[in-house]
Amino acid sequence: MHERTVQLYERQAALYAEKKPARHWAQADAFAPRCLPGLPVLDAGCGPGGYLRSLPRPAVALDAAVAMLELTRAAAPDALLVQADLEALPFRDRAFGGAWARNTYLHVARTRFPLAMARLHWALAPGAPLELSVATGDEEGVWDGGDMPGRFFVHWQPDVLRELVLGAGFEDVEVTEVEDDTWARGRRARTLPDTVGPGMRLLVCGLNPSLVAADAGFGFAGPTNRFWPVVVEAGLVTRPRDPLHALLIDGVGMTDLVKRATPRAGLLSGGEYRSGAERVRRLVAWLRPGAVLFVGLEGWRAAVDRRAVAGAQPHGFGGVPAYLMPSTSGLNARTLRAELVAHVRAACALAG
Repeated sequence: MHERTVQLYERQAALYAEKKPARHWAQADAFAPRCLPGLPVLDAGCGPGGYLRSLPRPAVALDAAVAMLELTRAAAPDALLVQADLEALPFRDRAFGGAWARNTYLHVARTRFPLAMARLHWALAPGAPLELSVATGDEEGVWDGGDMPGRFFVHWQPDVLRELVLGAGFEDVEVTEVEDDTWARGRRARTLPDTVGPGMRLLVCGLNPSLVAADAGFGFAGPTNRFWPVVVEAGLVTRPRDPLHALLIDGVGMTDLVKRATPRAGLLSGGEYRSGAERVRRLVAWLRPGAVLFVGLEGWRAAVDRRAVAGAQPHGFGGVPAYLMPSTSGLNARTLRAELVAHVRAACALAG
Protein backbone atom coordinates (compact mmCIF):
# COMPACT_ATOMS: atom_id res chain seq x y z
CA MET A 1 0.00 0.00 0.00
CA HIS A 2 0.93 3.65 -0.32
CA GLU A 3 3.35 4.32 2.56
CA ARG A 4 2.31 7.93 3.14
CA THR A 5 -1.33 6.88 3.32
CA VAL A 6 -0.54 4.30 6.00
CA GLN A 7 1.39 6.92 7.96
CA LEU A 8 -1.58 9.26 7.83
CA TYR A 9 -3.83 6.54 9.21
CA GLU A 10 -1.31 5.94 11.99
CA ARG A 11 -1.39 9.59 13.01
CA GLN A 12 -5.08 10.28 12.47
CA ALA A 13 -6.85 7.02 13.29
CA ALA A 14 -9.10 8.65 15.88
CA LEU A 15 -10.10 11.40 13.44
CA TYR A 16 -10.93 8.82 10.81
CA ALA A 17 -13.06 6.84 13.25
CA GLU A 18 -14.96 10.03 14.12
CA LYS A 19 -15.49 11.19 10.55
CA LYS A 20 -16.09 7.80 8.88
CA PRO A 21 -18.28 5.65 11.12
CA ALA A 22 -19.51 2.32 9.75
CA ARG A 23 -22.86 2.76 8.01
CA HIS A 24 -23.23 0.11 5.30
CA TRP A 25 -25.00 -2.34 7.55
CA ALA A 26 -27.23 -3.77 4.82
CA GLN A 27 -24.19 -5.02 2.92
CA ALA A 28 -22.51 -6.36 6.07
CA ASP A 29 -25.65 -8.13 7.26
CA ALA A 30 -26.17 -9.71 3.82
CA PHE A 31 -22.53 -10.83 3.66
CA ALA A 32 -22.36 -12.57 7.03
CA PRO A 33 -24.70 -15.54 6.35
CA ARG A 34 -22.91 -16.28 3.06
CA CYS A 35 -19.62 -17.03 4.83
CA LEU A 36 -18.46 -20.63 4.98
CA PRO A 37 -19.03 -22.24 8.40
CA GLY A 38 -16.06 -23.51 10.36
CA LEU A 39 -13.55 -21.04 8.91
CA PRO A 40 -12.51 -17.57 10.12
CA VAL A 41 -13.67 -14.48 8.27
CA LEU A 42 -11.24 -11.77 7.16
CA ASP A 43 -11.90 -8.06 7.54
CA ALA A 44 -9.29 -6.89 5.01
CA GLY A 45 -8.45 -3.34 5.98
CA CYS A 46 -10.57 -3.19 9.10
CA GLY A 47 -9.85 0.46 9.99
CA PRO A 48 -11.26 1.14 13.46
CA GLY A 49 -13.22 -2.12 13.36
CA GLY A 50 -16.71 -0.76 12.96
CA TYR A 51 -18.03 -3.60 10.80
CA LEU A 52 -16.72 -6.45 12.93
CA ARG A 53 -19.85 -6.52 15.05
CA SER A 54 -21.73 -7.86 12.01
CA LEU A 55 -19.12 -10.40 10.88
CA PRO A 56 -19.17 -14.07 11.93
CA ARG A 57 -16.69 -15.46 14.42
CA PRO A 58 -13.88 -16.23 14.49
CA ALA A 59 -12.90 -13.00 12.77
CA VAL A 60 -9.46 -11.77 11.74
CA ALA A 61 -9.03 -7.99 11.56
CA LEU A 62 -6.19 -6.91 9.28
CA ASP A 63 -4.87 -3.40 8.83
CA ALA A 64 -1.56 -1.82 7.86
CA ALA A 65 -1.86 0.80 10.63
CA VAL A 66 -1.23 -0.23 14.24
CA ALA A 67 -3.29 2.74 15.44
CA MET A 68 -6.32 1.35 13.62
CA LEU A 69 -5.83 -2.06 15.21
CA GLU A 70 -5.74 -0.46 18.66
CA LEU A 71 -9.15 1.06 17.96
CA THR A 72 -10.34 -2.31 16.66
CA ARG A 73 -9.23 -3.96 19.91
CA ALA A 74 -11.70 -1.75 21.76
CA ALA A 75 -14.49 -2.21 19.19
CA ALA A 76 -14.14 -6.00 18.88
CA PRO A 77 -12.09 -7.47 21.74
CA ASP A 78 -12.56 -11.03 20.49
CA ALA A 79 -11.17 -10.35 16.98
CA LEU A 80 -7.71 -11.60 16.07
CA LEU A 81 -5.57 -8.61 15.08
CA VAL A 82 -3.00 -8.73 12.27
CA GLN A 83 -0.85 -5.87 11.04
CA ALA A 84 -0.09 -6.47 7.36
CA ASP A 85 -0.26 -4.99 3.89
CA LEU A 86 -3.13 -5.93 1.57
CA GLU A 87 -0.50 -6.56 -1.09
CA ALA A 88 1.33 -9.12 1.08
CA LEU A 89 -1.29 -11.10 2.98
CA PRO A 90 0.51 -13.33 5.53
CA PHE A 91 -1.94 -16.23 5.48
CA ARG A 92 -1.86 -19.81 4.29
CA ASP A 93 -3.87 -20.79 1.25
CA ARG A 94 -7.61 -21.39 1.70
CA ALA A 95 -7.58 -20.16 5.29
CA PHE A 96 -10.73 -18.03 5.26
CA GLY A 97 -14.43 -18.61 4.76
CA GLY A 98 -15.14 -15.05 3.61
CA ALA A 99 -13.53 -11.66 3.03
CA TRP A 100 -15.00 -8.23 3.75
CA ALA A 101 -13.11 -5.22 2.30
CA ARG A 102 -14.87 -1.90 2.73
CA ASN A 103 -13.00 0.84 0.78
CA THR A 104 -9.56 -0.63 1.42
CA TYR A 105 -8.30 -1.88 -1.95
CA LEU A 106 -8.79 1.65 -3.30
CA HIS A 107 -5.40 2.39 -1.71
CA VAL A 108 -3.68 -0.18 -4.00
CA ALA A 109 -2.17 1.20 -7.20
CA ARG A 110 -4.21 0.32 -10.27
CA THR A 111 -1.64 -1.89 -11.99
CA ARG A 112 -0.92 -3.74 -8.71
CA PHE A 113 -4.58 -4.43 -7.98
CA PRO A 114 -4.77 -7.73 -9.93
CA LEU A 115 -1.95 -9.31 -7.92
CA ALA A 116 -3.41 -8.05 -4.64
CA MET A 117 -6.67 -9.73 -5.60
CA ALA A 118 -4.81 -12.92 -6.53
CA ARG A 119 -3.34 -12.99 -3.03
CA LEU A 120 -6.84 -12.60 -1.59
CA HIS A 121 -8.07 -15.44 -3.82
CA TRP A 122 -5.33 -17.72 -2.49
CA ALA A 123 -6.26 -16.87 1.11
CA LEU A 124 -9.92 -17.83 0.60
CA ALA A 125 -11.41 -21.32 0.52
CA PRO A 126 -13.34 -22.26 -2.65
CA GLY A 127 -16.89 -20.98 -2.35
CA ALA A 128 -16.00 -18.27 0.17
CA PRO A 129 -17.79 -14.96 -0.45
CA LEU A 130 -16.14 -11.63 -1.19
CA GLU A 131 -17.69 -8.25 -0.46
CA LEU A 132 -15.51 -5.38 -1.65
CA SER A 133 -16.09 -1.69 -2.24
CA VAL A 134 -14.09 1.05 -3.94
CA ALA A 135 -14.75 4.63 -5.03
CA THR A 136 -16.36 5.00 -8.44
CA GLY A 137 -14.53 6.87 -11.17
CA ASP A 138 -11.28 7.01 -13.12
CA GLU A 139 -8.98 8.97 -10.85
CA GLU A 140 -5.68 7.70 -9.41
CA GLY A 141 -3.31 9.63 -7.20
CA VAL A 142 -2.90 11.57 -3.98
CA TRP A 143 -6.00 13.51 -2.95
CA ASP A 144 -5.40 16.73 -1.07
CA GLY A 145 -9.04 17.26 -0.08
CA GLY A 146 -11.27 15.86 2.63
CA ASP A 147 -10.63 15.50 6.35
CA MET A 148 -7.30 13.70 5.85
CA PRO A 149 -5.51 15.25 2.84
CA GLY A 150 -2.57 13.41 1.34
CA ARG A 151 -4.04 9.93 0.97
CA PHE A 152 -3.58 7.89 -2.20
CA PHE A 153 -6.75 6.68 -3.93
CA VAL A 154 -7.68 4.68 -7.02
CA HIS A 155 -11.22 4.95 -8.36
CA TRP A 156 -12.72 2.22 -10.53
CA GLN A 157 -15.43 2.00 -13.15
CA PRO A 158 -17.87 -0.82 -12.33
CA ASP A 159 -17.33 -2.82 -15.52
CA VAL A 160 -13.54 -2.69 -15.19
CA LEU A 161 -13.69 -3.70 -11.53
CA ARG A 162 -15.94 -6.64 -12.33
CA GLU A 163 -13.63 -7.92 -15.05
CA LEU A 164 -10.57 -7.76 -12.80
CA VAL A 165 -12.37 -9.54 -9.96
CA LEU A 166 -13.39 -12.26 -12.43
CA GLY A 167 -9.79 -12.45 -13.60
CA ALA A 168 -8.70 -12.90 -9.99
CA GLY A 169 -10.60 -16.17 -9.87
CA PHE A 170 -13.98 -15.16 -8.49
CA GLU A 171 -17.34 -16.20 -9.92
CA ASP A 172 -20.94 -14.96 -9.82
CA VAL A 173 -19.51 -11.45 -9.61
CA GLU A 174 -22.06 -8.66 -9.34
CA VAL A 175 -21.28 -4.96 -9.12
CA THR A 176 -23.61 -2.26 -7.86
CA GLU A 177 -23.18 1.47 -7.39
CA VAL A 178 -24.14 2.86 -3.99
CA GLU A 179 -23.76 6.62 -3.69
CA ASP A 180 -20.13 7.35 -4.71
CA ASP A 181 -18.90 3.79 -4.33
CA THR A 182 -18.96 0.58 -6.37
CA TRP A 183 -19.51 -2.70 -4.54
CA ALA A 184 -18.35 -6.03 -5.95
CA ARG A 185 -19.83 -9.25 -4.63
CA GLY A 186 -18.72 -12.74 -5.66
CA ARG A 187 -17.40 -16.13 -4.57
CA ARG A 188 -13.92 -17.58 -4.68
CA ALA A 189 -14.08 -20.02 -7.58
CA ARG A 190 -12.34 -23.36 -7.97
CA THR A 191 -9.94 -21.91 -10.52
CA LEU A 192 -6.70 -19.94 -10.75
CA PRO A 193 -6.26 -16.17 -10.44
CA ASP A 194 -4.37 -14.10 -12.97
CA THR A 195 -0.84 -13.35 -11.79
CA VAL A 196 -0.15 -10.17 -13.74
CA GLY A 197 1.29 -6.74 -13.17
CA PRO A 198 3.28 -3.88 -14.68
CA GLY A 199 6.56 -4.49 -16.48
CA MET A 200 5.97 -8.08 -17.60
CA ARG A 201 8.47 -9.20 -20.22
CA LEU A 202 6.12 -12.01 -21.23
CA LEU A 203 2.54 -13.01 -20.45
CA VAL A 204 1.77 -16.73 -20.70
CA CYS A 205 -1.83 -17.54 -21.58
CA GLY A 206 -3.13 -21.08 -21.24
CA LEU A 207 -6.45 -22.48 -22.45
CA ASN A 208 -8.09 -22.86 -19.02
CA PRO A 209 -7.14 -24.36 -15.66
CA SER A 210 -7.61 -28.08 -15.22
CA LEU A 211 -9.27 -29.17 -12.00
CA VAL A 212 -5.89 -30.58 -10.95
CA ALA A 213 -4.29 -27.17 -11.50
CA ALA A 214 -7.10 -25.32 -9.72
CA ASP A 215 -6.64 -27.51 -6.66
CA ALA A 216 -2.84 -27.33 -6.80
CA GLY A 217 -2.86 -23.53 -7.01
CA PHE A 218 -0.73 -23.20 -10.14
CA GLY A 219 -1.24 -23.80 -13.84
CA PHE A 220 -0.08 -26.77 -15.89
CA ALA A 221 -0.02 -28.91 -12.74
CA GLY A 222 -0.92 -32.28 -14.28
CA PRO A 223 1.69 -34.99 -13.65
CA THR A 224 2.36 -35.47 -17.37
CA ASN A 225 2.26 -31.78 -18.34
CA ARG A 226 5.68 -30.64 -19.56
CA PHE A 227 5.15 -26.89 -19.21
CA TRP A 228 7.29 -26.23 -16.12
CA PRO A 229 10.31 -28.36 -17.14
CA VAL A 230 10.13 -26.77 -20.59
CA VAL A 231 10.03 -23.14 -19.43
CA VAL A 232 12.83 -23.72 -16.92
CA GLU A 233 15.01 -25.33 -19.59
CA ALA A 234 14.20 -22.49 -21.99
CA GLY A 235 15.32 -19.93 -19.40
CA LEU A 236 11.94 -18.26 -19.13
CA VAL A 237 11.53 -18.86 -15.37
CA THR A 238 13.99 -19.80 -12.64
CA ARG A 239 11.67 -21.74 -10.33
CA PRO A 240 9.08 -24.31 -11.42
CA ARG A 241 5.46 -24.42 -10.28
CA ASP A 242 5.52 -20.95 -8.71
CA PRO A 243 3.55 -18.30 -10.62
CA LEU A 244 4.18 -15.64 -7.96
CA HIS A 245 7.94 -16.08 -8.24
CA ALA A 246 7.63 -16.10 -12.02
CA LEU A 247 5.93 -12.70 -11.94
CA LEU A 248 7.93 -10.94 -9.25
CA ILE A 249 11.40 -12.32 -10.06
CA ASP A 250 11.27 -13.43 -13.69
CA GLY A 251 8.80 -10.86 -15.03
CA VAL A 252 6.50 -13.56 -16.41
CA GLY A 253 2.75 -13.24 -15.88
CA MET A 254 0.15 -15.96 -16.25
CA THR A 255 -3.51 -16.01 -17.27
CA ASP A 256 -5.97 -18.22 -19.15
CA LEU A 257 -8.33 -17.68 -22.06
CA VAL A 258 -11.14 -19.22 -20.01
CA LYS A 259 -11.27 -19.02 -16.22
CA ARG A 260 -13.65 -21.97 -15.76
CA ALA A 261 -11.74 -25.04 -14.62
CA THR A 262 -12.60 -28.35 -16.29
CA PRO A 263 -11.22 -31.90 -16.30
CA ARG A 264 -10.05 -31.30 -19.88
CA ALA A 265 -10.00 -28.37 -22.27
CA GLY A 266 -12.18 -30.20 -24.78
CA LEU A 267 -15.22 -29.37 -22.63
CA LEU A 268 -14.94 -25.65 -23.43
CA SER A 269 -17.10 -24.00 -26.08
CA GLY A 270 -16.08 -21.68 -28.87
CA GLY A 271 -18.09 -18.92 -27.25
CA GLU A 272 -16.11 -19.26 -24.03
CA TYR A 273 -12.86 -19.00 -25.95
CA ARG A 274 -14.04 -15.93 -27.87
CA SER A 275 -15.31 -14.02 -24.83
CA GLY A 276 -12.21 -15.03 -22.89
CA ALA A 277 -9.93 -13.81 -25.66
CA GLU A 278 -11.58 -10.39 -25.53
CA ARG A 279 -10.96 -10.23 -21.78
CA VAL A 280 -7.31 -11.16 -22.25
CA ARG A 281 -7.00 -8.67 -25.13
CA ARG A 282 -8.15 -5.85 -22.84
CA LEU A 283 -5.74 -7.02 -20.13
CA VAL A 284 -2.84 -7.03 -22.60
CA ALA A 285 -3.73 -3.62 -24.02
CA TRP A 286 -3.74 -2.23 -20.47
CA LEU A 287 -0.60 -3.82 -18.97
CA ARG A 288 1.46 -4.01 -22.20
CA PRO A 289 3.68 -7.05 -21.65
CA GLY A 290 6.63 -7.49 -24.01
CA ALA A 291 4.72 -10.26 -25.77
CA VAL A 292 2.01 -12.88 -25.15
CA LEU A 293 2.72 -16.59 -25.40
CA PHE A 294 -0.40 -18.66 -26.05
CA VAL A 295 0.05 -22.28 -24.99
CA GLY A 296 -2.22 -24.60 -26.96
CA LEU A 297 -3.44 -24.09 -30.52
CA GLU A 298 -7.09 -24.87 -29.82
CA GLY A 299 -8.08 -21.67 -28.03
CA TRP A 300 -6.40 -19.31 -30.50
CA ARG A 301 -7.94 -21.13 -33.43
CA ALA A 302 -11.40 -20.98 -31.87
CA ALA A 303 -11.19 -17.33 -30.86
CA VAL A 304 -8.82 -15.57 -33.28
CA ASP A 305 -7.71 -17.46 -36.39
CA ARG A 306 -8.92 -20.97 -37.18
CA ARG A 307 -6.09 -21.49 -39.69
CA ALA A 308 -3.27 -20.34 -37.41
CA VAL A 309 -0.11 -22.39 -37.09
CA ALA A 310 2.46 -22.38 -34.31
CA GLY A 311 4.88 -19.48 -34.31
CA ALA A 312 4.76 -15.69 -34.23
CA GLN A 313 1.31 -14.43 -35.19
CA PRO A 314 1.28 -11.82 -37.94
CA HIS A 315 -1.12 -9.36 -36.32
CA GLY A 316 -0.04 -9.63 -32.69
CA PHE A 317 -2.60 -9.41 -29.91
CA GLY A 318 -3.80 -6.39 -27.94
CA GLY A 319 -1.12 -4.24 -29.54
CA VAL A 320 1.87 -6.43 -28.59
CA PRO A 321 3.61 -9.35 -30.34
CA ALA A 322 1.94 -12.76 -29.93
CA TYR A 323 3.38 -16.25 -30.21
CA LEU A 324 1.38 -19.46 -30.50
CA MET A 325 2.86 -22.78 -29.43
CA PRO A 326 1.54 -26.34 -29.18
CA SER A 327 0.08 -27.71 -25.98
CA THR A 328 2.54 -28.95 -23.36
CA SER A 329 0.07 -31.60 -22.20
CA GLY A 330 1.24 -35.17 -22.11
CA LEU A 331 -1.64 -35.93 -24.47
CA ASN A 332 0.30 -34.01 -27.14
CA ALA A 333 3.14 -36.54 -27.16
CA ARG A 334 3.77 -36.00 -30.88
CA THR A 335 5.40 -32.65 -30.05
CA LEU A 336 8.79 -33.40 -28.54
CA ARG A 337 10.10 -31.59 -25.49
CA ALA A 338 12.98 -30.11 -27.51
CA GLU A 339 10.44 -28.58 -29.91
CA LEU A 340 8.49 -27.07 -27.02
CA VAL A 341 11.67 -25.56 -25.58
CA ALA A 342 12.47 -24.06 -28.97
CA HIS A 343 9.01 -22.49 -29.14
CA VAL A 344 9.39 -20.89 -25.70
CA ARG A 345 12.80 -19.50 -26.63
CA ALA A 346 11.34 -18.07 -29.83
CA ALA A 347 8.60 -16.37 -27.82
CA CYS A 348 11.22 -14.88 -25.50
CA ALA A 349 13.14 -13.55 -28.50
CA LEU A 350 9.93 -12.03 -29.87
CA ALA A 351 9.41 -10.19 -26.57
CA GLY A 352 12.87 -8.63 -26.93
